Amino acid sequence: MRIFAEIHLLLKNKAVLAGASGLIGSNLLQILLDRNYYDEVVILVRQMLPVEHLKLTQIQVDFDHLEDHTNTITGHAIFCCVGSTKKKTPDLAVYRKVDHDYPLLLAQIALKNGIEQYHLVSALGANAVSSNFYTRMKGETENDIKNIGLPCLHIYRPALLTGNRSEFRLAERIFTPIMRMMDPLLIGGLKKYRSIPAKAVASAMYNESMNNESGVFIHPSDQIKQLS
Repeated sequence: MRIFAEIHLLLKNKAVLAGASGLIGSNLLQILLDRNYYDEVVILVRQMLPVEHLKLTQIQVDFDHLEDHTNTITGHAIFCCVGSTKKKTPDLAVYRKVDHDYPLLLAQIALKNGIEQYHLVSALGANAVSSNFYTRMKGETENDIKNIGLPCLHIYRPALLTGNRSEFRLAERIFTPIMRMMDPLLIGGLKKYRSIPAKAVASAMYNESMNNESGVFIHPSDQIKQLS
């Protein structure tokens, strides 16, 4: 183990994070900056964030032209926490662009640049043949990224997220206290429906990125908690 630790000190690990202003992304950013595995952290943002750190670089991008920043999107791992809501993007075509097209384009760049790992935040119930727009879109996003042929793809399917958002979401305000009461009742195969702290998802993503495995890994919500 000491030999591996010494080798790591000689190497520089770089992480690229998209969606750093969101609930999971902001928690993940803090973890990436606080812990030692990554020496360089690049975040792709629409607007610059009020965060400064010696190993942090912020790149202001237009996600419609993400390919303009291909030379910057390099390193060991990409973490994609990009996502929107119907309230923010009532136009379903725009909604799909944010939740499907941007993560897919980022994955294509990752493959082109030889990035070892891609970590995608999806959603509980993602299913490409679902009649529900949201779960179908998430399922299609998963499938399309799988088909790219990345060497290592981790897909995280969290249930209802808990944590302090910068924005107000009525549904979460209503269901979070309800889920706190219901969570202990969800046992066995129902555990994956328990609410989960966004910080736990972020921690699981970080932890899994330190494993040098190849393949496609899908993490349901209850497994995410175990990995955090």
